[in-house]
Amino acid sequence: MEKKLRAGILGATGMVGQRFISLLENHPWFEVATVAASPRSAGKTYEEAVGGRWKMATPMPEAVKGLVVANVNEVDKVAESVDFVFSAVDMTKDEIKAIEEAYARTETPVVSNNSAHRWTPDVPMVVPEINSEHFEVIEAQKGRLGTTRGFIAVKPNCSIQSYTPCLAAWKEFGPREVVVTTYQAISGAGKTFKDWPEMVENIIPYIGGEEEKSEQEPLRVLGRVEQGEIVKAELPKISCQCVRVPVLNGHTAAVFINFEKKPTKEQLIEKLEGFRGFPQEAGLPSAPKQFVKYLPDDNRPQVTLDVDYENGMGVSIGRLREDTIYDYKFIGLSHNTVRGAAGGAVLCAETLTAKGFITHK
Repeated sequence: MEKKLRAGILGATGMVGQRFISLLENHPWFEVATVAASPRSAGKTYEEAVGGRWKMATPMPEAVKGLVVANVNEVDKVAESVDFVFSAVDMTKDEIKAIEEAYARTETPVVSNNSAHRWTPDVPMVVPEINSEHFEVIEAQKGRLGTTRGFIAVKPNCSIQSYTPCLAAWKEFGPREVVVTTYQAISGAGKTFKDWPEMVENIIPYIGGEEEKSEQEPLRVLGRVEQGEIVKAELPKISCQCVRVPVLNGHTAAVFINFEKKPTKEQLIEKLEGFRGFPQEAGLPSAPKQFVKYLPDDNRPQVTLDVDYENGMGVSIGRLREDTIYDYKFIGLSHNTVRGAAGGAVLCAETLTAKGFITHK
């Protein structure tokens, strides 16, 4: 790409906004042109607005330190300075729906990390390796919004990333019933141990709204486009519990699964390791070369050893074995703020660019 696309980040001062900033440093296709946040941050430089709240392991990129933070509510002004935006705003669901649609109506594509539009029928919710064809529904959405290039696309919840790729890879065997327990890192709540000391040596057996997302969102990802809407899959039936654990980054899932057909363990592993999608075929900048890896050691995957697999964009699977009640059980691990949040959204934006949905204004 000769000239980089100008990206804006809505909600740039929060943890996910910071992750966008760090992931887009030296990106070959995108450059951060505008950072926007709440009115209390507007008018300050990005460095001043974030202050001592920079939560990434790598330093704040020099290129963004001096950017003056825009008021995220000044939609037209922000839209004029960018080709598209990433959305990570911290607002109520209704406010997020409204502001994302407002940006789309300025003919600015919105790639959202938020949950507000995940069930809007004509808004695609995409894991690019699994269902990039769902972006086709954008044309119907443009008709509703009255736009020619403006639209909203979203990525799914971080909790589903460590097991939904397996369901897609094993589709031909007919996954029928799935029982999942997710062990979710504190960064999923936008926290570190410094600002959430109660989590040290602790487990909290409840994360508001997470179990419904973990049960339902995989079905939308595995669904199909019909008459300008996404229709969710009927199977598998999924039951989930979500637990907060004292880990900074990395969501682990313990999964039990029944199939309509009975595959062998070797067949399941072969399908995992060979699973590829549009990002790999198109050689997208953020795409992991191998999306899913299988680890044969009994004590893997581990957060400390495996969470950064493929720069946090890959998924690690281990302990696949037959079960006494279900057909099989396994452990999955994914990076919740990279693949599960900002990184997944960046890969969606790359896919949308490669497919011609995001272009220079």
